[in-house]
This record gives sequence, structure tokens and C-alpha cells, in this order.
Amino acid sequence: MIRVLVADDEALMRTGIRLILENAEDVEVVAEAGDGREAAAACRSHEVDVALLDLQMPGTDGIAAAQDITRLSPRTYVVMLTAFGEEASVTRALRAGASGYLLKDTGPNDLIHAVRQAAKGEPVLAPRITRQLLERHVRSGHDTENALRRIEELTPAEHDVLRLLGTGMSNAEIADELYISAGTVKAHISRILTRTGCANRVQAAVLAHDAGLLGER
Repeated sequence: MIRVLVADDEALMRTGIRLILENAEDVEVVAEAGDGREAAAACRSHEVDVALLDLQMPGTDGIAAAQDITRLSPRTYVVMLTAFGEEASVTRALRAGASGYLLKDTGPNDLIHAVRQAAKGEPVLAPRITRQLLERHVRSGHDTENALRRIEELTPAEHDVLRLLGTGMSNAEIADELYISAGTVKAHISRILTRTGCANRVQAAVLAHDAGLLGER
């Protein structure tokens, strides 16, 4: 079972999300929270796999909660589920350690699928958010020299994983391509994030692009 936390300051919204997720046989909502402080504490005490966080909550907001959860409960993948899709909010959330960003108009089936993907460590982004990130990246250009410096310490195996991650492959697809286990891929990605200073897979994928890895074989 995928153990999920739902954090939103509106009780009605939490109830609606719970009802959607509990239609899935492999998903269980084990905790709810009305603010970020409660969410971070619940992730530790309930061994949460995926935390769905609203962006704006009283007291400790979703961004601060994502930082706390990433630090205190590393097993938990954080996905922002919010009505706010502004580029600045998305950037802050990803930098805080969130591995996904969904909008509240996400359909029920898509929400369940996103939770399953997040539980596997896969990036989860609403299509509109993905377009924003790509457009910003194109506008801002890239610093190849800086990107190459950031990947200098990667092992050859980590280098290969980063290259495939940059193409948008999932952990399972990378494992099949490199003839290694999905667990090994996950371990490589964890070390890649640490060594390159990336907060999540999305940032690592952009780094792969900047370093020119996607043209390699």
C-alpha cells in the first residue's frame, strides 16, 4: 500500500482528496493535516510515502513543510497540490525539495496515477507546469561550463543514469536500458542529486541538458 498524507487547511478539500485516493486499491490515506507543521510531524510518525501539500496554509506553509519533510522524513516524496501555478511558486517548491507539482483541477484518475508515480520516485508535474519550466529554460539559456563542473565527480555509471534521466526516462526504463535493477537506479539518482546539488529529478534533467549529455551514446 502507498501511504499518503493530505495537507490542506480546508477540511472539505482534504475529504474530497481522500475519497478520490481511497478508490484506488493500492493507496491508503494514513494522515491529514491542516498546516505544514502538522504535516511534517505526521510524515515521520505515520511513515508516509507520498505527502500531498497545499501551497498556502496558515502558520507553516507548503514550501516550509516541504523543506522540513525532505530533511526529517527522507523516505517521503512531496507533491504540491495547489490552485497556484505561477512560475515563482513552482520554482520555490522544487528548490524546497518537492518532487512534484500538481494543480487542483487535476482529474481523479490523473491524481491517483500521480501518487503512484511519486511513490516510485518519479517526477510528477502538471502539463502546464512542465511547459512553463521548459519555456523558462529556453528563455534563460544555459551555462555549459558550469554544468560540466557540477558533474565532474560523477562516476561513469552515474553519468549514464543522468544522461537517461535527462531524456525523461522513468527508473524502470533506465534500469532496462542499462541492465541494472530499479533499486540501483534509485541509489544512483540519490547520489547524483547529492553530488550535483540538485534538489530533485527535474533539476537534474535540466543539468543533463545543460551539460550536453543528451547527444552522447
